[in-house]
Amino acid sequence: MMMLIIFASAKLLAELAEKLGQPGIVGEILAGVLIGPAVFGWISMNETIGALSDLGVMFLLFRVGLEVKSSELLDAGPTAALVAFAGVLVPLAGGWALMTAYGYGHAESLFVGAALVATSVGITAQVLSAKGMIQYQASQIILAAAVIDDVLGLIVLAIVSSLARGRLNAGEIALTAILPIVFTFVIARWGTHGVRRAVPAVESKLSHSEAQFHLAMVLLFGLSVLALYTGVAAIVGAFLAGMSLGENVTRRVHDLVHGTTELLVPFFLAGIGLRIEPSIFANPSILVLGGILLLIAVVSKLIGCGLGALRLGRRDAIRVGVGMIPRGEVGMVVAQLGLSMGVLSAPVYGIVVFTALATTLVAPPLLAVAYQDLKAEIELQPAE
Repeated sequence: MMMLIIFASAKLLAELAEKLGQPGIVGEILAGVLIGPAVFGWISMNETIGALSDLGVMFLLFRVGLEVKSSELLDAGPTAALVAFAGVLVPLAGGWALMTAYGYGHAESLFVGAALVATSVGITAQVLSAKGMIQYQASQIILAAAVIDDVLGLIVLAIVSSLARGRLNAGEIALTAILPIVFTFVIARWGTHGVRRAVPAVESKLSHSEAQFHLAMVLLFGLSVLALYTGVAAIVGAFLAGMSLGENVTRRVHDLVHGTTELLVPFFLAGIGLRIEPSIFANPSILVLGGILLLIAVVSKLIGCGLGALRLGRRDAIRVGVGMIPRGEVGMVVAQLGLSMGVLSAPVYGIVVFTALATTLVAPPLLAVAYQDLKAEIELQPAE
């Protein structure tokens, strides 16, 4: 019953959102808000939904990776690195400055800034994939920058955590930086070549008709686990697995992955809405602070990442800035760590979680506007 309610409500509201001129993803997130504790209270977040949500975002990034060529992503590297660095520094400074101005302690303010650093690329990837715009320059920059952003976010979190404990462990921070950088670079640079040689050799020894798909699933879960062990998010491993396989598997594998993704992604999107807790709206002063923090979260990525991408032109810079806005589960993980360490108070934790979820909700409509003129150009091309 739980799965029926989540899937059916997500798809129903996605259809409604599309009819109202909004991305379907907005409807799917709102479905989680409506059926969750914030409104009707029919369903609460639990381990089963959490597992389905994790699978949903992993398959989403895996599917996106299948459509991306590693050579194109590596070509975007220098600009993406600039976007990522600027997109880390500006939100970190903005979050810290706001909380300090409100009288919060140095450590707590830094943790709030750290929660605004990393981008949750799953939302942006879904919007761009649905619009068929993954292959465009701005989209490639967003994907590459989000991967770099994840590594930089880990380093920032390591530094902030060390400062909160009262000591700066340089060795721990160096290890935190080196492992994910090496993992990401090696798979991005040589993954496609390695898979191109391995798939035919392994497939020739297997008799099952869907052997390529099975191999794809092994690589998906294998690199996701390896990503976690090196310190980056599992979705980075899933994306790199898809990118390594994209040019080396048949169309049949792409179709099977697409079907599985369509089944699981609604649980990821509705799960975002399910996490919204109505209790954070009880205190007006906290609500005002949350609103200001949300504004800073949006503007800081738009300005920081946009400036980093300015060499692409104003329109693409705006697209990149908007695409880097969602924080999603990444911001919530940082908030949870701060709460468990006793650095974040319960009200501030609630504000950070609200901000992470709200940026995820506002990003799709902004992306639709940012890519609107590009979509119009694409639609005109066949007529020409």
